[in-house]
Amino acid sequence: MGIEQAEARIPLLEQRLHELLADVPNLPDAGVPDGEGPEDNIEVRRWGTPGTFDFAPRPHWEIGESLGILDFERAAKLSGSRFTLLRGQGARLSRALINFFLDRAAAAGYLEVAPPFLVSRDTMWATGQLTKFSDAMFSDPEPDLFLIPTAEVPLTALRRDEILAADELPLRYTAYSPCFRKEAGAAGKDTRGMMRLHQFEKVELVRLCAPENGLENLEQLTSDAEALLRTLELPHRVVLLCAGDTGFNSAKTYDLEVWIPSQGVYREISSCSLCTDFQARRSNIRFRRDAKAKPEFVHTLNGSGLAVGRTLLAILENFQQADGSVRIPEALVPYTRFDRIEAQALVVR
Repeated sequence: MGIEQAEARIPLLEQRLHELLADVPNLPDAGVPDGEGPEDNIEVRRWGTPGTFDFAPRPHWEIGESLGILDFERAAKLSGSRFTLLRGQGARLSRALINFFLDRAAAAGYLEVAPPFLVSRDTMWATGQLTKFSDAMFSDPEPDLFLIPTAEVPLTALRRDEILAADELPLRYTAYSPCFRKEAGAAGKDTRGMMRLHQFEKVELVRLCAPENGLENLEQLTSDAEALLRTLELPHRVVLLCAGDTGFNSAKTYDLEVWIPSQGVYREISSCSLCTDFQARRSNIRFRRDAKAKPEFVHTLNGSGLAVGRTLLAILENFQQADGSVRIPEALVPYTRFDRIEAQALVVR
């Protein structure tokens, strides 16, 4: 092979190298335990005591359908499986949760953003969603746009290709968004109810900070999300994920798991992750410690604060009453304007 032929292959080899490196995950933090899956995760703490019932607790889909606030049959008629439709007090409860989460985030210093729900391929790649999770995304090939799987994507990429001043950090953003996922790898899992849907709603918390403050910001981010569960009186636990269960972008992750009475287990309601400079390198988000300093990559963090549907189902199950009604947590009453959900007519008016 001659020199000219070898040089002609360079762009192809560079492209192939880029593709291979794009599938290499972030490195786990030194404090992440070894392990291969959920069974190796470590419980850090618990809050609240799961309630006891003098009746067999029902799953949320039975509660919601009997109260007339969840309508899975009509959702399937409109869109197929893994969708749900909220009605009346159910829809109002969902809206109340969104406003409650956003108000609490604002009080904790997060700047509210209303981002686009369709983003470019470059934005998806910059935040680590491509190419690893390409089969999980809904997209339109004509304009090459993707429906976001989480508001983490636009919030993290918000300062893409920018150099920040050190005194701007930490940056804290929050956003409400619908989230869209194919759940291609979840066949047969949580097929009933609201636990795993193609479309769901979430309020996201994102932080950008200096590298030396990453772990401290992770603890604060987790505390911000956990405070929501405490205020809503929902028993939960915090779990440190092992290396084998930590996500592609993350160096260290805490899962918040809420108690689900009908299953007798804790289930994930938020993941709070420190992504170190993994996303920042892809997004080219840097900062200067002073005017003459060399730019450095920020560290990015994200967490759900919280998943709206999973919080709603946790409220239905944890606060169900013997007469079939559901009590509303006191902190939510100013948002819902009602303190109890009772049976509603199933007729769409």
